[in-house]
Amino acid sequence: MKTPWLSVIGIGEDGVEGLSSLARQIVRQAEFVIGGERHLELAASLISGQAEPWGSPFSSGVRRVLERRGQPVTVLASGDPFCFGVGSTLARHIPPEEMLCVPAPSSISWACGRLGWAEQDVRVVSLCGRPIETLVPHLHRTMRLIVLSEDGSTPRKVSQFLTGRGFGPSRIHVMERVGGLNEQSRVIVASDGLEDVDPLNLMGIEIEADPGAKMIPLSSGLEDDLFEHDGQITKREIRAVTLSTLAPHPGELLWDIGGGAGSVAVEWMLHHPANRAIVIEKNPLRAARIARNALNLGVPGLKIVEGTAPDALPELERPDVVFIGGGLAQVDIFTQARAALPVGGRLVANAVTLEGEAVLSAQYTRYGGTLTRIGVERLDAVGGLHAFRPAMRVTQYATVISEDRL
Repeated sequence: MKTPWLSVIGIGEDGVEGLSSLARQIVRQAEFVIGGERHLELAASLISGQAEPWGSPFSSGVRRVLERRGQPVTVLASGDPFCFGVGSTLARHIPPEEMLCVPAPSSISWACGRLGWAEQDVRVVSLCGRPIETLVPHLHRTMRLIVLSEDGSTPRKVSQFLTGRGFGPSRIHVMERVGGLNEQSRVIVASDGLEDVDPLNLMGIEIEADPGAKMIPLSSGLEDDLFEHDGQITKREIRAVTLSTLAPHPGELLWDIGGGAGSVAVEWMLHHPANRAIVIEKNPLRAARIARNALNLGVPGLKIVEGTAPDALPELERPDVVFIGGGLAQVDIFTQARAALPVGGRLVANAVTLEGEAVLSAQYTRYGGTLTRIGVERLDAVGGLHAFRPAMRVTQYATVISEDRL
């Protein structure tokens, strides 16, 4: 086993007093120490070697650590370096056997301890470098959130955002410099707002909702009017069946070919925070609309490729699952999708036209799978009376990629 050349030491607002004996020894003997200016100041009484601030942009600090690979390097980080910290960033470049991490309690642990909340029962949301809409999937009655702030303006922005979406009664516990001598804590109601918050803060939020609050249900098949669209959208009932057939698993990447309003990709990502999706949409107006839908529904990480299939497909990261909602006339789309998917990957396609059905029928005949025809009827007015009016039937093809895919 390799001897670690990199030590990553977590330090809290209590400074060196909160460090373990091992962490103190490592910092005291370190020849080169790099960390945020705040971290270097907190550990100043122990540092005798060369000390450098991490600097900006953040990647510059990573680069300087990697330039010293194999030489003794000590990194100072906030609390637990592997809890929304620099540890996970460094681990993308450095194997664990080359690294020794000595964590301190994270700000999340401090906050839960102060509030009396079980850490395993809260949702943690970071707004550091992320849009405030990231909160949207977590806004449900009685939820408890720990929200990591980007700066002193974040609590005010969060209170305004919650109020605007109907969560004005929510209680926000604003905790500043938690765990240190200058710790402060206060409680507000979101609709009251808040100013003058220390840049080093986080929030514990107890979600409460007005009757008209905008909540995203956990079920598949969100209401169509939650999406901005021009009529080109996989309708709610069909979308629910389609998501069931796509069968999302955590961490999988979806290609959504012919995105329309992006509704399938958005719901795919809402199923699990680790899920990812790439939408391929040739119409620039629809591509912009998809981006707005993704942001408004809390999945800003949705990737949108403005282009046509199959031309745009070879440059994309290989998917785990493919959904084809448009461009069925291009048989090459199916060929490239099958080639890109791994064995066991899933391919689902929907068609409403006779020509589209012919393409799906040909795929079924050649490769097997399943063909399903989905019909939906909605109640509608007929003069002064009512009757069920059928929507366009959708034919759905689904298959799992096998070794003999081609």
